[in-house]
Amino acid sequence: MLGIGKKFPEFKLKAVVSTEAKNAFKDVTNKTFAGKWLVVFFYPKDFTFVCPTEIKGFADLHSEFKERDTEVLAASTDSEFVHLAWRQSHGDLKNLPFPMLSDIKRELSGSLGILDENEGVAQRATFIVDPQGIIRFVYVTDLSVGRNPNEVLRILDGLQTDELCPCNWEKGEETIKV
Repeated sequence: MLGIGKKFPEFKLKAVVSTEAKNAFKDVTNKTFAGKWLVVFFYPKDFTFVCPTEIKGFADLHSEFKERDTEVLAASTDSEFVHLAWRQSHGDLKNLPFPMLSDIKRELSGSLGILDENEGVAQRATFIVDPQGIIRFVYVTDLSVGRNPNEVLRILDGLQTDELCPCNWEKGEETIKV
């Protein structure tokens, strides 16, 4: 798996950005958000049970990520058509404020090293990528356990201080001065 300090791979993927079929699809690349922080979170499958709770969790914090000049991208190995159908049919996903990327060829998830060998889907992985395209945080949980978007936001806050942050540090608290 690609880890801290490595360059996030270049990608060009179809994304679902709307529930209206005529405006639903857009190509998204890592250059689409050049110069911004990225939170890229992968989930295993559409039309499942844990995944929509996580997607909604990130959507609920979208304005806080935007305040930090950070773009959020959701991704799975499902097609853009499956993403669209799921968004159209699931109440919590209809008005998502971020793109859902389709890594159907498994190129990005494969490059990142997060394909689950047994299931053939992306693992439940989160990457924070700095404006230079460098991975600064990686978080992977078992397929059965959802992640905590608030913790991802907390880590982003710490990274953006460019200082030493103690255990359980929260934005606005003192950092460690050496």
